[in-house]
Amino acid sequence: MSNPFIGEIRMFGGNFAPYQWALCNGQIMSIAQNQALFSLIGTIYGGDGIQTFALPNLQGRLALGYGQGPGLSNYDLGQAAGSETVTLLISDMPGHYHSLVATTTAADQTSATGHLTGKPANGAIMYVNPGSPSPTLGDLNVLSCGNAGGNQPHENLMPAQCVTYIISLSGIFPSRN
Repeated sequence: MSNPFIGEIRMFGGNFAPYQWALCNGQIMSIAQNQALFSLIGTIYGGDGIQTFALPNLQGRLALGYGQGPGLSNYDLGQAAGSETVTLLISDMPGHYHSLVATTTAADQTSATGHLTGKPANGAIMYVNPGSPSPTLGDLNVLSCGNAGGNQPHENLMPAQCVTYIISLSGIFPSRN
């Protein structure tokens, strides 16, 4: 790891930061002890800017280039984005249909679980013209169907392999083009 740029971030296979490197875990650093690095990243990632600044925190996050590519969202340097879990709303789901299997036999259960949906006790039918492209809708027994889903968040994490992100505390001070 010779001659890195100050502030350069690398992936490292070990579980520690080598000499003159620090973990990208959001730790607060002293400006007085790390003036060169502070002059490059300032308080983009946190700190008070008087005595302290923070390193990037890449724990549980993927690195994302800042700016806006064609057709992509704009991201500012230091901005955290995304979520590890998501709860889907009905408005998030694409339009779709569910098939309904039913019988004209009178219903004898209050739950459709494990049973065909039957004709409601009031004698109404669910539809007429079976097989017609536009069946006429009828009444459905309210006890034969209900809400589905648990309204709980699900994991929203692409397949990944964990590595250690480290940032150089010393080295070559990068010049601008």
